[in-house]
Amino acid sequence: MFEGFDKFDVQTSDPQVKIHGVIGGKGPPLLLLHGNPLTHVHWHLVAPRLAEDFTVIAGDLRGYGDSSKPRGLSDHSNYTYRRMAQDHVEVMKHFGFDKFFLGGHDRGGRTAFRLALDHPEKVLKFASFDVIPTHYVLTHITREWALNSYHWFFMAQPYDIPEQFFAGKEKYYIDKKLTTMGIGKGGFTPEALAEYKRCCTAENLHGVCEDYRAGATLDFDMDKADFEAGRKVKCPALIIWGEKSHTEKMFDARVAWPLYAQNIYKLCPLPCGHYPAEQVPDQVYAELSAFLKS
Repeated sequence: MFEGFDKFDVQTSDPQVKIHGVIGGKGPPLLLLHGNPLTHVHWHLVAPRLAEDFTVIAGDLRGYGDSSKPRGLSDHSNYTYRRMAQDHVEVMKHFGFDKFFLGGHDRGGRTAFRLALDHPEKVLKFASFDVIPTHYVLTHITREWALNSYHWFFMAQPYDIPEQFFAGKEKYYIDKKLTTMGIGKGGFTPEALAEYKRCCTAENLHGVCEDYRAGATLDFDMDKADFEAGRKVKCPALIIWGEKSHTEKMFDARVAWPLYAQNIYKLCPLPCGHYPAEQVPDQVYAELSAFLKS
């Protein structure tokens, strides 16, 4: 699915974690981060075209895909967005990139948001895909959103309650999570869906749960502190979301995002659900390419 790309495994400053991914293309560097329960494969319909003009690096977050999946620490600090952002700063440094373009979807979008806040000197432009900032989501909860996004709170329950419920049902979980449960699902190629099933293991689901545990605790506290201090993403930001997703139906990105990003290039709804890069790749390529070249 990534013809012409090379695979990589980069050791991070965390001795327990190597980040897996692919790199290809030529031109300015572009880092792409995926969401849950996906892998770098999420970008397979967009990355090859972007690689005509950019050096594209698509990595698996720690806990996902073929990256390392360490046991979560008692405070979940090794699965915060800050830690995952640092992983990919180190990946980019490994390839010699001190400044780069950045895009992220879902949990990868939250990681990218944190990376842009923590390392403003490194991020030239930031693109968010179907994400409302975590702080805004968790301070504007509605009954409808909570029912649709139950996994935010189920997966954040103490170890090992959710892990035990998932045990032996990993492939079932992928089928339901990606194709039928919630708003704006489906639209995956058979090859991509098979890859997501391959990577959905007990170790992966533990990493996912740790990601959500950190998101509801340490990450929220970081975001709250930044929000109250008035810190925003400074670089130009492209905000893309699906008109058929929970982002459109349960929130208003036009209201939320200006509270967290000070230089919004475009607020851009697309005719899709929660997975723009796989559901409407042509539109994603066109919008992202135009933004990065502007």
